[in-house]
Amino acid sequence: MEKALEFPVLLRLIDERSTAFRAAVASAPSLDVPVPTCPEWTLFDLVQHLGEGRRSWAATVAAGPTASAKSASEGPAAPREREALLAWLAASTQQLLDALREAGPDRGCWTWWGTSQSPQTCGAVARHQLQEIAVHTYDAQVTLGAPQPLPDEVALDGVEEFLSTCCATTAAWPHEPAAVDYHATEGRSWRTWLSADGARAARLPTPGTMAATAAGEDVADASARGTASELVLAFYGRIPVDSLKLDGDRRLFDLLVDWDPDE
Repeated sequence: MEKALEFPVLLRLIDERSTAFRAAVASAPSLDVPVPTCPEWTLFDLVQHLGEGRRSWAATVAAGPTASAKSASEGPAAPREREALLAWLAASTQQLLDALREAGPDRGCWTWWGTSQSPQTCGAVARHQLQEIAVHTYDAQVTLGAPQPLPDEVALDGVEEFLSTCCATTAAWPHEPAAVDYHATEGRSWRTWLSADGARAARLPTPGTMAATAAGEDVADASARGTASELVLAFYGRIPVDSLKLDGDRRLFDLLVDWDPDE
């Protein structure tokens, strides 16, 4: 996979997406409105989840590389009054950013993605946190009836982050070996290889370059095309996979959705 966004850029984007999330919450008609993309959750539930999750990760990062996941239960509970809730949420984000800045990108950190291609570092945590916050910002915007695409910078890194963190695994693929390509209309492409050795992903060389010529013209078994934002939102189940342009063996996408490597 290509190099992730630089650590200071990740922190800036976490702050920006968090600000956009709070803006959506501030303009909602009520905290009790249902969130269409998170069944059985109200907007308050979504805010509580986002805030408690960032506090948990802040505590996990601060605990150091030899500690396990930390709970946010010791902090103040999410208040029900909107102005106080927004202040609590802003403080949650600040705790995460402060912990990440203090630790730096290269320090080890507990993560749940030990068998993936992503390192168990604070930099990788920041990278995944950006995507969690960005997708939940989309959830909040959908609740208002005004969803916005993920910003290009966030989404392009999000495709790579998902494939390397949430898709890559050493668990055996229980079906015939296959290769699946993902094409962003912004001009980047990635391939996931599925086999008895697990799932591994890499960015494909840009067409027309010497690297692409050297790599040959092998064709994937299936491919999906859309904007980077659409790819990320499909990965996280926010929009149907069928809303992308699918080619090849479409059954592979159903198998990927149904696959639980931990089983």
